[in-house]
Amino acid sequence: MAWAMIFDVDGVVVDTEVLNARASVMMFAELYGTQVDAEDFREFVGTGDERYVEGVAEKYGVAIDVELAVERRKENFFKLLRDRPLAAMAGVLELVQAGREAEDCKLAIATSGNKDKQFPVITGTGLRLEYFDVVITGDDVSRKKPDPQIYLVTAERLAIEPSRCVVFEDAPAGVAAAKAAGMVCVAVTSSVEAEKLQAADLVVDSLVEVTIDRLRGMLECVL
Repeated sequence: MAWAMIFDVDGVVVDTEVLNARASVMMFAELYGTQVDAEDFREFVGTGDERYVEGVAEKYGVAIDVELAVERRKENFFKLLRDRPLAAMAGVLELVQAGREAEDCKLAIATSGNKDKQFPVITGTGLRLEYFDVVITGDDVSRKKPDPQIYLVTAERLAIEPSRCVVFEDAPAGVAAAKAAGMVCVAVTSSVEAEKLQAADLVVDSLVEVTIDRLRGMLECVL
């Protein structure tokens, strides 16, 4: 029976979280003269570009133009990326390749980030967008994680039942979205501690620990 692997991007395919936070700290200083801490953004990982900056602005009581803030953050991100190209995280390329070779498996990307930022990050790892049967970004949905919309839309486009989908996530909001969608979730401890990811079906330090056969077994266990 057909099934699918669905990959988040930031913190799963690529460890972008350090650059995301640095770019955002720079943005607050440049546009609003406010010094924020990189750690302030941790709780908003996986919630989408807008909420990522808006949440920290609320914490500091700073009124921001969200669209302008997101655009400046993106500009800063690519400036930093030019100096520090990002490789795929351990195990990702191998797992994608295994999925491509498996006749019963479909592949998808589902990221809360906007495509103009995420597509260059994905392709910069050596992955190609055409490797994936479906690619959904924050531009394609109206509600961001922890709402399950992005995963339900992905399953619909894949023509795969949610219960036959395995989601790879790194943030509590993403795990909550995957589980609310009725999917199996594997969480990677690249962005937050394992204790904050316990709602996932499996928590790993790296996708090196994950194999196609192990994922098939997890799907059979939940049926």
